[in-house]
Amino acid sequence: MTTVLVVDDSRISRMLSRQFLIQKQPSWTIAEAASGEDAIAQLDSLTPDLVLLDLNMPGMGGLAAVDKIQAKCPSARITLLTANVQDAIQDKARSLGIGFAAKPITEDRIDQILADFGK
Repeated sequence: MTTVLVVDDSRISRMLSRQFLIQKQPSWTIAEAASGEDAIAQLDSLTPDLVLLDLNMPGMGGLAAVDKIQAKCPSARITLLTANVQDAIQDKARSLGIGFAAKPITEDRIDQILADFGK
């Protein structure tokens, strides 16, 4: 069974991601976290296969959470899903070995993330 952790301080963004994921993969487990700290805490009882991670969140942001997520779940695929599309952010994502997808969250964007996840 595949588990996805959606990490975003925006409840609407989490709801959209969940909706599109469930439409595509109804048997998957979708968990949500509202911050980097919340995501890290959930990793004590959750082993996600895919993490959709916002960049800018109160407290621990997405980039700060990447190392901790990778340490606890080394096989998890992480995609930074953010409205911050600057080249420097995309370069940083590549250097960390994680995916990058630009917001807004759309069905097409989730389709692309899932296609990359399947590779």
